[in-house]
Amino acid sequence: MTSVPIEDHALLSDQRASALVTREGDIDWLCLPRFDSAALFCSLLGEDEHGHWSLRIADGEVVSRRYLPGTMVLETVWRSPTGTAAVTELMPIGDGGRPRGQGGEDPAGTAPTALPFGATSLVGDVDDQADLVRSVTCLEGEVHVVQQLAIRFDYGQTVPWVRRGDDAGGDKVLIAVAGGDGIALHGPALTAHGRMHRGEHRLRADETAAWVLTWFPSWQGVPGAVDVEDVLQRTVAEWTGWLGQIRVREEYSQPVARSLLVLRALTHRRTGGIIAAATTSLPEDIGGVRNWDYRFCWLRDAALSLEALLAHGHVDAASTWRDWLLRAIAGDPERLQIMYSITGDRNLPERELAHLPGYADSVPVRVGNGAADQYQADVVGEVMIALGAMREAGLEESEWSWPLQRALVRYTEARIDQPDQGIWEMRGDPAFFTHGRVMVWATFDRAVHAVERHGLGHVSKVGG
Repeated sequence: MTSVPIEDHALLSDQRASALVTREGDIDWLCLPRFDSAALFCSLLGEDEHGHWSLRIADGEVVSRRYLPGTMVLETVWRSPTGTAAVTELMPIGDGGRPRGQGGEDPAGTAPTALPFGATSLVGDVDDQADLVRSVTCLEGEVHVVQQLAIRFDYGQTVPWVRRGDDAGGDKVLIAVAGGDGIALHGPALTAHGRMHRGEHRLRADETAAWVLTWFPSWQGVPGAVDVEDVLQRTVAEWTGWLGQIRVREEYSQPVARSLLVLRALTHRRTGGIIAAATTSLPEDIGGVRNWDYRFCWLRDAALSLEALLAHGHVDAASTWRDWLLRAIAGDPERLQIMYSITGDRNLPERELAHLPGYADSVPVRVGNGAADQYQADVVGEVMIALGAMREAGLEESEWSWPLQRALVRYTEARIDQPDQGIWEMRGDPAFFTHGRVMVWATFDRAVHAVERHGLGHVSKVGG
């Protein structure tokens, strides 16, 4: 199987879910409404029949491609023999004017961006909708927009029931439903061709056409359309506003800013969990078997990400992640895992998807990750270093954060002579790895530093 090089993909994110878009306008990976949801576009790991959404200009070529400055909003300029067009793609942040009761987030803007530790509810319907917007504007001449859409739920296994119906506002919309998943596509109509849908639309200079794909729980009413221009402005403002709080040295500003935006794109907006990657089963070696699901929150990876954010002045991200960590580990640090789900769930069973041929024929395709049950000696050290960096950045310890660190020290002490699977998650016999040994030392070093410099020794035990 011929696969599009992964470096030719762009990442879209609304800080809850993500999509990958090829240079030629094919969305071949999309999980909604969460990063770790079952994919509904999965041709990245298979064929077109496993789900994708292509949008391109007929007889055209891509002449430029960029993110709008300071954002994760993608702009692609196409040129054809008859005209030029700009395609703008984004996953909106915020409700974009969708009325309350149709899945919009708190319209007053009072909902927190993450649950503080110990909170039990959120304002608004958090994951009742998720949107993906594709807008085409003809810049000059005339262009012919060509699309193909194949919705396949559950990693390409399930063909949905598709029909045209009415949304909450009374507008006609394409609706796809299977099990608990619903998809609504707003925009100029696509027509059925076998088990796919296709569309052809001509635009003249200054004309714009937009399509909005919305996930919603299938048992709820079909949501109305968002205001595309409004969600574009809101989303640009969200990204640029966040990046504006970051300190970046002038000579490295562009690559560093882009890297920080990617870290933010992989951080769940409400829980604070930071996933390692947006995908599963991209091979470490083409044709190899080390094809893992990375849509989870590794304590090590998140700790390193937070050190980068803290180095550029972003203490808020550290605070929300610390709350996520406290919820994930909760009152049972003796059962510490190296990774958790976005919400802090422990159960991440690994299974293989035999129906998918894999990226560049690399099998097996896996979802879930059995490494969650491994002992990796370095993890606590990485976490302790990150928590120490938070203190140095001025983030005060909470009622629970220092007792948790004391528990992590006891956890490491109890396993100081235990071999482990190492940073690369070896699935053979455990061994002693140099990196792990150094990080064990770092655990105790950061604890001693906290006691000596910050006077944190006299705190009761967790649960005491």
